[in-house]
Amino acid sequence: MYLAAYAQYWRINFLTMVEYRTNFLLWFGFTIIYHGTAIAALWVTLHQFPSMNGWDFRQMSLLYALWMLGHAVHNTVFFTVADVPTYVREGRFDRFLVRPLDTLFQALTVPQQVWPDELMLAVIFFVAATWFSGVHVDAAYLAYIPLVALGGALIDFGITLVIATCSFWFIRIDTLRWVVMSLEQDFTRYPISIYTRGVRFVLTFILPFAFMNYFPAAYFLHKSESGLSLSPWVGLLTPVIGVMWVLVAYAFWRIGLNHYQGTGS
Repeated sequence: MYLAAYAQYWRINFLTMVEYRTNFLLWFGFTIIYHGTAIAALWVTLHQFPSMNGWDFRQMSLLYALWMLGHAVHNTVFFTVADVPTYVREGRFDRFLVRPLDTLFQALTVPQQVWPDELMLAVIFFVAATWFSGVHVDAAYLAYIPLVALGGALIDFGITLVIATCSFWFIRIDTLRWVVMSLEQDFTRYPISIYTRGVRFVLTFILPFAFMNYFPAAYFLHKSESGLSLSPWVGLLTPVIGVMWVLVAYAFWRIGLNHYQGTGS
């Protein structure tokens, strides 16, 4: 049942993309501009300061590419869960409760325009960044990168799910979501070793965005981890951290469901 419903969901997405090709191209153009601007800002920064705590532009391009890859997988597969607060606020979430499918599965498969533009761009940029950074590419690297991307996506998803679940109590959580998104997008562009110890701790143990890119990049580039003096081997834990975050987030989601009473709409 779930597999058939999920296949139908992606069938609808694909047909929508085919029907609205211009919209897809516009979104693709916007995605290129958004990430292009971020990468250009990195280049300008590193042009003024050739090294940032031992990281140059080549290495930081891989740092950004790893984050972009995991984030793009999340936005392609899991991002619809971010709409849960809207469903709760408008009273539309109630219909999920009377259907014979898991509520989270339904939230993840609401038909809408989900474009794979960012994922396509992320793969292209990652290939370019891998070559540009000079990282050693072998069978282990090629085998592990998809796991890093998936783990990063699961970390992103787990954190998004926790934020969405808070709407069962607080209804409006726009500010919370904006703060966390800003923390992710602004702080993950640079090695966490440049931040204060408090920020490093948050990005590692509270909201582990550093596992999306910093720790894997430090491991692949054979750089000593100077952020929190952890073993370089923590760069291999991204898939594990991702699974753990999703399990914790789903448990919190179930607790939230038990407390959900509707909005009276």
